[in-house]
Amino acid sequence: MSIKIVQQDEIQQVASSFQQPELLFANPKNLYSRRAKRLRELAKENPFGDYMEFSANLVDIQLELLTNRPIANYSEKVTACVELTQGDKPLNSKNFQRSDEWRELLFAIIEKFKPYANDTILPTLEWLEKTSASELETLADNLLNEHHELVAADKAVFIWAALSLYWVQLAQQLPRNTRAEVGHKHFCPVCNSAPVTSVIHFGEAQGLRYLHCSLCESEWHVVRAKCTNCDETGKLDYWSLDSMEAAVKAESCGDCHSYLKVLYQDKDFNVEPVADDLASLFLDSEMEQKGLSRSGVNPFLFQGE
Repeated sequence: MSIKIVQQDEIQQVASSFQQPELLFANPKNLYSRRAKRLRELAKENPFGDYMEFSANLVDIQLELLTNRPIANYSEKVTACVELTQGDKPLNSKNFQRSDEWRELLFAIIEKFKPYANDTILPTLEWLEKTSASELETLADNLLNEHHELVAADKAVFIWAALSLYWVQLAQQLPRNTRAEVGHKHFCPVCNSAPVTSVIHFGEAQGLRYLHCSLCESEWHVVRAKCTNCDETGKLDYWSLDSMEAAVKAESCGDCHSYLKVLYQDKDFNVEPVADDLASLFLDSEMEQKGLSRSGVNPFLFQGE
């Protein structure tokens, strides 16, 4: 799947034909606000409530930095990437030359998180503060290239929070007349990262499924009744812990033996990809017991060393 910059008349033509967009960009302020609120709501009666509160505090800091410490304007570079790559994942996290700003965001996150840090978290923050720039870059490369096992989980969550905040703002600098084109759709067409979950939208996009990016927070359309990992259609099953009317289910594929959660806005309009995925860890346990592997990434659930 790739993206391209289209002319204004083509945008108007698509809009007049009532076609739903293949690519949706995040509204970062609204996204972080909704995520923190949802995490706290779901934490109230969840066995992992303390960790969800930890996550909500981290999201609050992402929102504060987004508002008060935005990154520089790279719109010319970002637009050039679209043209040079012919729209093939222009902000590809595996080879995009990121600036030092992501590390500056990391140190700002660390400083602002210290008031929330207990005796378990504080050593992690201090370790990250003292780590050399080259080692931090290596850890970031490992995460972005899906070598999660090479990065300790306690460090990964803070590094990814900074990387994601950086990439969200890069994605916002893509030309607004950018849309996705059809292709293999498991990875984000903007930054080539794995999804968190898929979401069945309500409202104008009612019934359409979008995958939500774990890094740049963009969403891209994928047809339903097809495995989001391998594109096969013949061996899909749906699982939930409560009932088939649940707002959170797992879609498993018997061909590639993977699963990805599906959130249904018509069952609960407040579902949020990261928060509801984190709140349903028992469903992940059930899937793993069935011999299925998770095809998505949650920014608060890295399985590190």
